[in-house]
Amino acid sequence: MKLDFTYLKYLSKGHDRKQILHDLMLAYGQDVWNFAFALTRQRNLADDIRQDVFVKAFHKLESFRGESSPKTWLLSITRHVAFDYRKSAFLRKVTLVEYITEKTTYQSAEREYFKNQLIKDTWQVVLSLPLKLREVMVLYIHHQLSIVEIGALLDISESTVKVRIHRARKKVNTICNERDGELSGEF
Repeated sequence: MKLDFTYLKYLSKGHDRKQILHDLMLAYGQDVWNFAFALTRQRNLADDIRQDVFVKAFHKLESFRGESSPKTWLLSITRHVAFDYRKSAFLRKVTLVEYITEKTTYQSAEREYFKNQLIKDTWQVVLSLPLKLREVMVLYIHHQLSIVEIGALLDISESTVKVRIHRARKKVNTICNERDGELSGEF
């Protein structure tokens, strides 16, 4: 179900803010959580960030100017909230450890298993990248934002976005090639 949020540009105090928030959460809740997780690599923190993002969005609905898509606006809020969490004294003093495990089982063919394993391994490599490279890759590949949108979201130039994407891809390829070399050496 694709919702049209163009009316947000013309929002006034008379609209049902709770319904708008509900629609935004349905449309972009998972994207916000995924981006928060990509930035923090902690499931419980991503849950908290997603909640805070939508609380902030609820309070700032009338300030949405329509200069970007609602998705880009929410991802921008997500980025700021995630960085605020990273700066907090609690997270600097306490390191929370969470193991990422896939709880679903695959009963399909061997090919499907290896395909899914490759995707999982690649995303683990992407999530291990330094933050500047990781966030552009997640925004570009997973959230499918354009280079212009990423530049606006991160407040950097388009050429900087392109350079970071290039460096991230190169680093992912290098890490994957090194892993392949290690695996072939074991047999």
